[in-house]
Amino acid sequence: MIFSMTGYAARTRTIAGGSLHIELKGVNSRYLDCQFRVCDELRVVEPALRELIASRVSRGKLECRVNFATASGDGQPPSLNTELLTRLASFDRQIRQVLPSAAPLAVSDVLRWPGIFGDQTVDVETAVPACLALAGEALDDFAASRAREGEKLAAVIRERVDRMRALAREIEPCIPAAQAMFIEKLRQRLFDAVQSVDDERIRQEVAVFAARIDVAEELARLSTHLDEVERVLKAGGASGKRLDFLMQELNREANTLGSKSMVADMSQAAIEFKLLIEQMREQVQNLE
Repeated sequence: MIFSMTGYAARTRTIAGGSLHIELKGVNSRYLDCQFRVCDELRVVEPALRELIASRVSRGKLECRVNFATASGDGQPPSLNTELLTRLASFDRQIRQVLPSAAPLAVSDVLRWPGIFGDQTVDVETAVPACLALAGEALDDFAASRAREGEKLAAVIRERVDRMRALAREIEPCIPAAQAMFIEKLRQRLFDAVQSVDDERIRQEVAVFAARIDVAEELARLSTHLDEVERVLKAGGASGKRLDFLMQELNREANTLGSKSMVADMSQAAIEFKLLIEQMREQVQNLE
């Protein structure tokens, strides 16, 4: 299965004292880059979360958010811890007496202060295993999300591969006739320009030039690279880097086709090849 590096998942679970919420977001990155936003009460779980994610994800920039919401025992909105609020106000005054330029505590700062809504302690022994189990479920959803996106990207790439094969089939039968016509024109021009040179020498020079403009090898390599693209897509797994390399090789062959172009149709085909390759490369950049 092909995986995109773009994905999203969120899971919530009720535990003793409140509820856990885990959110995963993934975007493109050259390597695996994990960023964590874990509430202070569960900061201890971050190393285990990092290890769990690294075992399931090999590439991408991933953001993991873990929050714990304290449950209200009587179903009413939580009330402020007035004792703590009074202490905070006292500390704020004392600090600004010594440091007059210090900014006062903002309401948002106070509301985020640990314990401001009463007892918000978390039973770590219960919360940590629950958090890891919930993270596993979120990773399952995250993988499914990335797989759905990856299959769409793979379908786009396969479509471009089919178009490139069709384009190669269209131009291949025309190449011998175009070569023969071009070589004959070149031979006549050379003969008219240097009539003093032996006709056999002109034929030799034309034969050498004909070998240089032969694109059979480029078309064969192009087909081989397209076969490999399809094989990698079928094999699945972490394939982004391999496919990116194949895009470079395909582009190399398209450039050579363009440089050897003898007629307008082949030049147009080389341009379309490069356009299709660039479209595939854009999709490949999203694959794990």
